[in-house]
Amino acid sequence: MSGHRVIENEWIVLADGTRLAARIWMPEGEGPFPAVLEYLPYRKRNGTAPRDESTYPVFADAGIAGVRVDMRGSGDSDGVIDGEYTERELSDGCEVIAWIAAQGWSNGNVGMMGISWGGFNGLQIAALHPPALKAVISIASTVDRYNDDIHYKNGTHLSAQLSWAATMLAYQSRPPDPAIVGESWREMWLERLEGEPMMIEDWLGHQRRDAFWKHGSICEDFAGYTVPSLVIAGWADGYRTTPFKALEGAPGAVRAVVGPWIHKYPHFAWPKPRWDFHAEAIAWWNRWLRDEAAPELPALRAYILDGPRPARWRAHDPGYWVALDAPAAPGWRVFGVDATGRLAEGATEGAGAAVVHSPLATGTAAGEWFTLVPDAEIAGDQRDDDAGSLCFDTAPLTAEQVFLGQPEITLTLRAAAEAANLVVRVNDVHPDGAATRVSFGVLNLAHRGGNETPAPMPVDEPVTVTIRLDACGYRLAPGHRIRVALSTAYWPMVLPQPVDPALTVDTASLRLKMPVQGGLRRIGMPEPADPDPLPHYDELIPGQSHRRVLRDQNRGVTEFVRDGDTGRHRHPGNGLETHETSRDLWRITDGDPLSLEGECTWTCRMGRGDWQVETRSTLTMRCTAGDWLIEASVEAWEGNARVFARNHAVTIPRDFM
Repeated sequence: MSGHRVIENEWIVLADGTRLAARIWMPEGEGPFPAVLEYLPYRKRNGTAPRDESTYPVFADAGIAGVRVDMRGSGDSDGVIDGEYTERELSDGCEVIAWIAAQGWSNGNVGMMGISWGGFNGLQIAALHPPALKAVISIASTVDRYNDDIHYKNGTHLSAQLSWAATMLAYQSRPPDPAIVGESWREMWLERLEGEPMMIEDWLGHQRRDAFWKHGSICEDFAGYTVPSLVIAGWADGYRTTPFKALEGAPGAVRAVVGPWIHKYPHFAWPKPRWDFHAEAIAWWNRWLRDEAAPELPALRAYILDGPRPARWRAHDPGYWVALDAPAAPGWRVFGVDATGRLAEGATEGAGAAVVHSPLATGTAAGEWFTLVPDAEIAGDQRDDDAGSLCFDTAPLTAEQVFLGQPEITLTLRAAAEAANLVVRVNDVHPDGAATRVSFGVLNLAHRGGNETPAPMPVDEPVTVTIRLDACGYRLAPGHRIRVALSTAYWPMVLPQPVDPALTVDTASLRLKMPVQGGLRRIGMPEPADPDPLPHYDELIPGQSHRRVLRDQNRGVTEFVRDGDTGRHRHPGNGLETHETSRDLWRITDGDPLSLEGECTWTCRMGRGDWQVETRSTLTMRCTAGDWLIEASVEAWEGNARVFARNHAVTIPRDFM
């Protein structure tokens, strides 16, 4: 089958009368056809259009309809968004699935697909078991909203929470397209501007893993999760561990893939090698939406990174693909510290007590928690951060070491205050000293007993903690060394506690367990035939992105700046022009965790001919010993006239964080 047509906008009317806007790629022919839904707040019209236009025509030519829906309050849809993965969002999604299944062109079988937000709500809606939803492809998502998203990680406060809240503040301030909604666009826009939530207020109001975060976390009932799901992630992205957790929790439903990629679809992601995602997705949909016979997929397919050099930009990561046919618990290589202070397999002697008290700006080589651009957000050479850490190295390896899974570390320590963060990195130290991050984990020590009931650390008393690090797939070659690096800071990725104590580590207690997976076989993974699968729009102004670290040695102040500029582009089909710029600025003074400042600013411009609109938004964070101080502002212009302005400030108590 080949050929398709595009329905630029179709209204899906919900039970409460709200209209959701859908763009549909419809196969030619009589049908009936299966359909794949992607359901997002990111604007189908010039928001996600490039990636949509790289995929859904391919699906439609294979006889699978693609339905791309703007969520309530976003893009061209009615209403106002009410938060992230809310009950209303998921309920609306179930209604959309039922609407698709009821169409005359539909065979009644629907799949959900998405990356990030769409990957999240695909899993969450599948857990609700709407009858027509038969399968899911979920990319860069999570099964645990508290621990594996942009908000918190083992009780530590991630800076991505502020930057993503600022992103959503900017995104939701954009108007619908008058070419779709007509003269009501201005009324809809002002309704959004008045009603859009400051999402960080909800997120920061729940600093421990309570019912707010359990909602939508499918790990709460893995036994009830039965919808066939292909769960995909990339090693260069923060969601790298999700395929392992999903496979461990729901092995009967889940098949997992992890490649070398950043936060992008695998057919156009960096670093290469890419993967022929379209061919695999079509086979997946045909199996579950058409009941076509297909070979059983391996439980896990993973790309083993073969010692890539640390760099902000990596066009291609060396390595190879492996498969695990059935889920299996890994074996372990266990490393300890010997009497000389060296990391060694089987060592237990230790070298006594060692103190770690990192400069507060340790962590500037961490990269971003999730990586949207490969030239400014991938983790860099770890030597700068190692300088502020307590490090233990092996001797140069005499044979290769290959690890796949989640490392674990256990150690006994004493804290000089009731609050502290502990950060653990495992690095590959190259023969010339360059250091590539293999895996890392963090722990707010108040959460050592769990994320629901934090408690102060006993001061200067020995406490044993265990941290499960992020998953890795990595080969260390002979001549390389394994380094474990401990630090009390990982700024700006992890925000500091209100105090800055030293930690004293009993080196004899340290046990690093590195996962060794048996039963692996090497495989090939086909790459896409098209090396440039994204459509090219008219570029009116080029874009760029970069990050800088600025240190004032005299004042002890460090600034971390990340600038993003999409450039201005015009869609050749609908003529809509868009241009977005952003800046994240973090500042901290050595020795003073209460000096923390974060500021995220966005400017979003849209236009077509005489219709030109712009929004400017800012979200800032400061802190005291007891509170988080948040301020937000949004301004909107139609042409040269300012039509809206709002400022909002909130103080939120710190909760063991």
